[in-house]
Amino acid sequence: MSNSEHYEKLFTEFPPVTTDEWEKKISSDLKGADYEKKLIWNTEEGFRVKPYYRADALQGLEYINGQKQAQPGIFKAGKDWIVHQDIYTPDISEANRLAKDAVNHGACSIGLNSLDVATHKQMSVLLDGIDLATTRILFTGSKSYPLTLELFYYEVSSRGLSGKDLQGGLNFDPLSYLLLHGDFYINFGNNLEEAEYLLNTTIKRLPLFRPITVNGHYFQNSGSTLVQELGFSLAAANEYLASLTGKGFIVDTLAPRMIFHFACGPNYFMEIAKFRAARLLWAKIVEQYHPEDPATTGMFIHASTSTWNKTIFDPYVNMLRTTTEGMSAAIGQADSVVIGPFDGSYTQPDDFSYRIARNQQLIFKEESYLNRISDPSAGAYYIESLTDSLAQHAWELFRNIEGMGGMIEAVKAGFVQEEIEKNSNRKKADIEQRKSVLIGTNEFPELKEMMLEKVNLNLDQQDNNDGKFKKIHPLRVSRHIEMLRLSTEKFIKMGNRRPEVFLFTFGNLAMMRARAGFATNFFGCAGFAVCDHPGFETIESGIDAVTGERPDIVVFCSSDEEYEELAGKAAPALKAALKNLIIVVAGYPKDKTEALKNAGVDDFIHIRSNLFESLGKFSKKMGIQIE
Repeated sequence: MSNSEHYEKLFTEFPPVTTDEWEKKISSDLKGADYEKKLIWNTEEGFRVKPYYRADALQGLEYINGQKQAQPGIFKAGKDWIVHQDIYTPDISEANRLAKDAVNHGACSIGLNSLDVATHKQMSVLLDGIDLATTRILFTGSKSYPLTLELFYYEVSSRGLSGKDLQGGLNFDPLSYLLLHGDFYINFGNNLEEAEYLLNTTIKRLPLFRPITVNGHYFQNSGSTLVQELGFSLAAANEYLASLTGKGFIVDTLAPRMIFHFACGPNYFMEIAKFRAARLLWAKIVEQYHPEDPATTGMFIHASTSTWNKTIFDPYVNMLRTTTEGMSAAIGQADSVVIGPFDGSYTQPDDFSYRIARNQQLIFKEESYLNRISDPSAGAYYIESLTDSLAQHAWELFRNIEGMGGMIEAVKAGFVQEEIEKNSNRKKADIEQRKSVLIGTNEFPELKEMMLEKVNLNLDQQDNNDGKFKKIHPLRVSRHIEMLRLSTEKFIKMGNRRPEVFLFTFGNLAMMRARAGFATNFFGCAGFAVCDHPGFETIESGIDAVTGERPDIVVFCSSDEEYEELAGKAAPALKAALKNLIIVVAGYPKDKTEALKNAGVDDFIHIRSNLFESLGKFSKKMGIQIE
């Protein structure tokens, strides 16, 4: 019997299970619990995700047929992606050194900031020793992109190179400038003239260069949903298509010269689906401009790991975050991927953090072989369903914006900014309530970690003043909580004692240990010292230990049933012995709160406490100035 016959016989021994049978089994296992509440995920993107998917989930998905027929442009043709590395330093010589090191150790694409490059000599220094024929150059910042392009081409010519085979691009994106600064640089008409010049110049001299970038990553890094990132990015791209085709450019010339720069966040499967949905929708938009070449509907996706969820404290966790995010980009078939250095949230990255970021991608390729198969998620019931849901909802948002008159009008009306702000506020609230967890920041902090001397606080300062129009504000969602802890470190640096929390553990062993762990994590997030105890045999021995230690805060850790006795005996004695002592109860026994307050309890911490507000209140009581 052949292997195939063996496997066919094996499968016949297991009769198929219908969806109805699965549903009955799930209902039985739930034992009366609400199916919707327990198993249905209502995403922030606005659609429901079921607990499982089967083959019938693919029925009716139009793009699946298109995929089987290999329609050009919809899905990326190649398997591999470009390993990109951004160089952040403004120093031209140092940027060159870092760029050469990156190229020599695995990167084949470099992002360079040309803000301070105003002469050919400076451009030569920036690009010295870099083989432009094999290294893709993306200019990520410039005071004048036409000047940057001219200086780059002059350097190309001075080396005797032909520009026809050189690859790279410019981060020219007037709509992102509008969103970040509250107005256009000069005006949109002037921006279009610059775009015409950049397009005409690259078409003639650097035909593989992409001079226009749609920076969708700003949306996600300002707190948007993935649907919003997709919908707003597509609307911005269509604004460019409509405006520039109106200037006489044909879509076959224009669309292939655009870069879509998306962020890649922690929502692993959803991010994979996002990249696939982006290609579907862009193809649909480009088709409306009647391209002659079907390949024109293709999308060049540059993916960068998000900055939104990166943290200062326990920064090595950032490596874990960027690993899964980078995998989503690779599996989602991004054309170019950049993984941010783990320390980029608080300092200028160094050789080590650049190397780790670069090597993460090399491991994806050389050890995980993610570059050896095209569209590896194709056919996966779950991801295909997510792709369809994201595409439908992003398309609806795109159409709404077009109904407003396009992306510029939607921005001027404040619609884009307000929609992102609403979702950003919700995400920040989830972090403060610890519904969303950032390890080392709002949960499981490293208690002895000190970061103040390592942090450059100017890196992510926020300009909250609006310009002519409302702005979006890329930020790190953990920043305000981190500032609490950094304020504690400043307080200590000024010669003050580190605020100390004493855990008064008593009574029911399971409850006191659970609540002691909760309190340790809670106060550790503000950088307070926590003094734990395995459990006092008597309330009196606990009182003696607290008065001997003289902490700033004492936390009663026990069961709800024992709190009234504990607080009734301990609180008055401790208040009498320690004048400024703050007494806190871990938990919130509703029927006993008034009695506990009357006994001398000042506050409660529990699962519904707002971490930021509570810790801010405790910090201020101890004289810590919150910045």
